[in-house]
Amino acid sequence: MDPIKIDITILAPVEKVWNYFNEPKHITKWNFAHETWECPSSENDLRVGGKFKTRMEAKDKSFGFDFEGIYDEVIPNAHLKYHLEDGRKVEVIFDKIDENTTKVTEIFDPEKQNSVEMQRDGWYAILNNFHKYVENH
Repeated sequence: MDPIKIDITILAPVEKVWNYFNEPKHITKWNFAHETWECPSSENDLRVGGKFKTRMEAKDKSFGFDFEGIYDEVIPNAHLKYHLEDGRKVEVIFDKIDENTTKVTEIFDPEKQNSVEMQRDGWYAILNNFHKYVENH
């Protein structure tokens, strides 16, 4: 299956966007696709070979899962590559448009259980949550 590509432009400097994307104290505030969900915990060892683990769960505790991976490439304020436990690859590009504008692009391998459209919509909803969080904090 072809990788899925999504992007969003955020009105904030690339350093802020990078920090809010990678610091656990911020990740827990935006890393969910819908307001009925939450991100109660996040760990992030941001280095090649480092692991991250983010807990996502429904607020009513009816369902939850850990989103985990290992970094393959880390270029501060510019680029991340990691792979998930199931081997799928993810790439995140932080493109500095100007001093106060950053484009974030995510390219990820789809999983086989849900439709490509559903996965694109879910990942985009999270990216849009991130965008709103960065611009409002």
